[in-house]
Amino acid sequence: MHGVTGRMGMNQHLIRSIVAIRKQGGVTLSNGDKVMPDPILIGRNAEKMEALAKAWNIARWGTDLDQALANPDDTVFFDAGTTQMRPTLLASAIRAGKHVYCEKPIATNLNEAVEIARLAEQSGLKHGAVQDKLFLPGLRKLDMLRRAGFFGKMLSVRLEFGYWVFEGDLQPIQRPSWNYRQEDGGGMILDMMCHWRYVLDNLFGEVKSISCIGATHIPQRWDEAGKPYKATADDAAYATAELVGHGGEPVIAQMNMSWATRVNREDLVTFHVDGTHGSAVAGLSSCKAQSRVNTPRPVWNPDEKQTMNFSDQWQDVPDTQVYDNGFKIQWEHFIRHVVENEPYKWTLPEGAKGVQLVEAALESWKERRWVDVPALQV
Repeated sequence: MHGVTGRMGMNQHLIRSIVAIRKQGGVTLSNGDKVMPDPILIGRNAEKMEALAKAWNIARWGTDLDQALANPDDTVFFDAGTTQMRPTLLASAIRAGKHVYCEKPIATNLNEAVEIARLAEQSGLKHGAVQDKLFLPGLRKLDMLRRAGFFGKMLSVRLEFGYWVFEGDLQPIQRPSWNYRQEDGGGMILDMMCHWRYVLDNLFGEVKSISCIGATHIPQRWDEAGKPYKATADDAAYATAELVGHGGEPVIAQMNMSWATRVNREDLVTFHVDGTHGSAVAGLSSCKAQSRVNTPRPVWNPDEKQTMNFSDQWQDVPDTQVYDNGFKIQWEHFIRHVVENEPYKWTLPEGAKGVQLVEAALESWKERRWVDVPALQV
């Protein structure tokens, strides 16, 4: 496991996934057998690696990645380090005969993403890219509504994501400073369009074209040491995409994403889906729905105060099961894929599609036009 001292690598992948899997006694296979992950933590800072390993009862850690890759007993390489280093690290691991699993984006540009995806495909090894949003309770409920035909003909999706990331002068920053430096692999479009691609493709329809404008709303921020720096990456983006729905119908998706917005919605991300037979709004955990027959009749009258409470007119989609951590669920899928060849669709070529949408969005912003998103050949 490489890159697990960072926020996502440590919290979601190490602690809430691998450590949690070890505590539960391993991953259960189809025949009832158990697979117990035995991780080795690799990073540049020996003190951090040792402290992290001790804190979570991990026996093995080190600073020499080449030495770790040379150990034939370790069969999987995982990376949650910097996006800029990822293609090179994945290529080294694949050439060392390791199955690979990694955070997104899988690369900072499409050429490198396709190249590493092809290398993985040709190797015969197992490979995967994190697509955690698909395993969130809110989106799983939304997908259940879709599969049940609740929406009828799907019409549109409106995605709202973001919150205020403190600049660092008055309050401490809550995201790393490199996120706002383009030269270090930062930027809202690069970070989040990879997520929206797999969410759109899997739940609402295949992306066919996009129009996008980005912005750097906060031009100066302060880093971890309290020193001011120029923000060179986009901290917000506003996009419209044309989709082909799962039934062949056209679906319009609007995506607002910003680290310079103050939240007035039920969650940090919401997905509002409208269809001929019903609508739904999902967050990370919850999902509310309103069917055709339960749709109220509002009246537009600017001269009188609105008396309807629109939020109360939606019905909760109930929790019908226990929802485990989304990162952990995908880790269990990948481990079963490696050990017993369980079908697995969240591969590096799927990760490359995310980078494809990133480049299309950036091209649209630069050239101020709609950009087509063709089928990606890997």
